[in-house]
Amino acid sequence: MKKEDKGRLIETIGAELQKYPYVYVVDLEGLNSVDTAKLRRACFKKEVKLIVVKNALLKKAMDSVDMDYSQMYPTLKGQTSLMLSNVNNAPAKLIKEFRAKSERPLLKSAYVEEEFYIGDEHLAELVAIKSRTEMIADIVSALMSPAQNVIGALQSAAEKKEEGTEEVAAE
Repeated sequence: MKKEDKGRLIETIGAELQKYPYVYVVDLEGLNSVDTAKLRRACFKKEVKLIVVKNALLKKAMDSVDMDYSQMYPTLKGQTSLMLSNVNNAPAKLIKEFRAKSERPLLKSAYVEEEFYIGDEHLAELVAIKSRTEMIADIVSALMSPAQNVIGALQSAAEKKEEGTEEVAAE
């Protein structure tokens, strides 16, 4: 590969790293072409960008951006792919779903919520992290709960009052 082609690839990978706040480095080695195509389709549906990269080019791209990804460098060995997302736990959930049928992909490292996760043993932890929409839903439900209790109590009191009025009218 020519030097200028490598330079363009490094710039492209660096631009992708800057576009997405959540970065997962995964190992797809051993996936056949059918499974790889299934994984790519699943990534597309979940709005996760999947890029197969060379380790040296990825390291140079990581060096070229404002973020310090140096903690991930030791995991840049063997076959490497990037999973980039705007939703913090989407790649982790996708990996978990896909591994129900296959041994791969394996999580090498991830950068999520300003924290580095090194090793596949952190997959369950990453799946458990709530996404922004999940947190908003929890907050809305917590805020609505007291209001629903008040409404329920008022409706219950109104029903009891109506029953008491019906009993008096029947007598």
